[in-house]
Amino acid sequence: MKPRSTWRADLALAFIALIWGATFVLVKQALADVSTLLFLGLRFSIAAVALALVFRKRAFQGGAALRGGLVAGVFLFIGYFFQTLGLRFTTASVSACITGLMIVMVPILSAAVYKKAPHPSEVLGVGVAAIGMALLTLRSFHMGAGDLLTLVCAAGFAVHLIVVNHYSPIASFESITFVQIVVAAGLALSSFWWAETPRIRWSPSVLIALVVTGLLATALAFAVMVWAQQYTTATRTALILSLEPVFAWITSYLLAGETLSARASAGAIMILAGILLVELKPVGARPHPSG
Repeated sequence: MKPRSTWRADLALAFIALIWGATFVLVKQALADVSTLLFLGLRFSIAAVALALVFRKRAFQGGAALRGGLVAGVFLFIGYFFQTLGLRFTTASVSACITGLMIVMVPILSAAVYKKAPHPSEVLGVGVAAIGMALLTLRSFHMGAGDLLTLVCAAGFAVHLIVVNHYSPIASFESITFVQIVVAAGLALSSFWWAETPRIRWSPSVLIALVVTGLLATALAFAVMVWAQQYTTATRTALILSLEPVFAWITSYLLAGETLSARASAGAIMILAGILLVELKPVGARPHPSG
């Protein structure tokens, strides 16, 4: 039996994946009326204000919390920034699939950083989930500039998870969360005016998307994610967050009546199977610190 705190962390991460998957439609609609980096800057700014009000004196601390938040914020922005650039040259489905390669990169980078080979079940589970991600999201694939940029995005998100996983057990999760969001907001607001042609029309879809993503998909989601990573590993976090496209498909079905093809259904099942492989570790009997 895993400790109760670990199960709570896993469930909390699944809840985050649900939020991110459910808000995909909102963000896609909003981006018709606002440029991407400006939207990200406003989204992260709303989240930063909310976190400052909720956490108050715990929001800003020095030491490990400050270092972790600064580094995590930079890589968080790198992930979003290169994903945005990549979407200019590639399709959304290919972008989603390549971003999903984060779940493959996390155990590889973790093994390199901590000099510990991943558990055999982790290797198998990550591979199965990666194939499932491809089946669920990938429609066509032609390697180009956009795909390479999105690959950098996946690496950014992978490093972000590892950084948070390193600092969350030894520093205030409130401070790490607040600092990384402030850093991401600052970088987005300082780049939207030269990295893109800024535009915004204050339509209802933009306002709703900013409120929902700023408060739920950013402030709440990243606070919960940093808290959860005190009790779980970066590899498990990446695997559970790979449920995001599954929840996105469910939301699309419920809200827009979009059906799930047999191929996509198989992909969703493989993602769940990959998570179970990492959770239950049926392959390889040796214990491992990341379990």
